[in-house]
Amino acid sequence: MMRHTAMVPKGFIRYQVLESLDEKPMSGSEIIDEIEKRTSGGWKPSPGSIYPLLAWLQDNGHIKELPTEQSGMKRYELTGSGKALLEEQRKIIAGQRKKMEAYVRSHKRFRQEGFPSPPFMFAMLTGLPEEKIVEARKTMRKLAAVFFELGRNIEEHASEEAFDEALKLLNNTAEKLEEINKRLKGAEK
Repeated sequence: MMRHTAMVPKGFIRYQVLESLDEKPMSGSEIIDEIEKRTSGGWKPSPGSIYPLLAWLQDNGHIKELPTEQSGMKRYELTGSGKALLEEQRKIIAGQRKKMEAYVRSHKRFRQEGFPSPPFMFAMLTGLPEEKIVEARKTMRKLAAVFFELGRNIEEHASEEAFDEALKLLNNTAEKLEEINKRLKGAEK
């Protein structure tokens, strides 16, 4: 499960919050649960990323707080401005999807085999048993999350030592993967 916003594409949280509120009024905790459900458990945003966003959306007139119900929970709903913002976000998402689809279509092998994801992400997973694919995806997501967090931490703390250590590890890993590729290519001949 993704836990860090460093892994989340810019605008993703806002889009998910707006989409959730487009369905019905919700509280912050209900939005968090809804986003976790929408991402099939792949990501559960923290209250620290949701509540400041709700405050920003409210301050900018995109959502409004409903009168507190008997449950005592603050619930929010979209305003006209919020619905317009959501439509803008949907257009952006649609444009990004079109670009991604064009990219995938441009790679003949993946178009023929019907891969929904870009080749660089899960190309190595083809032909493996389902449990291995699930395991590899989890590992790749974990690696990506750690990698982006490390990059952010190195940037924030300007640690040349940590950068050198990470670079050495990445180079060693790349070399080991190259060795596996060479062995596999040798086995093909």
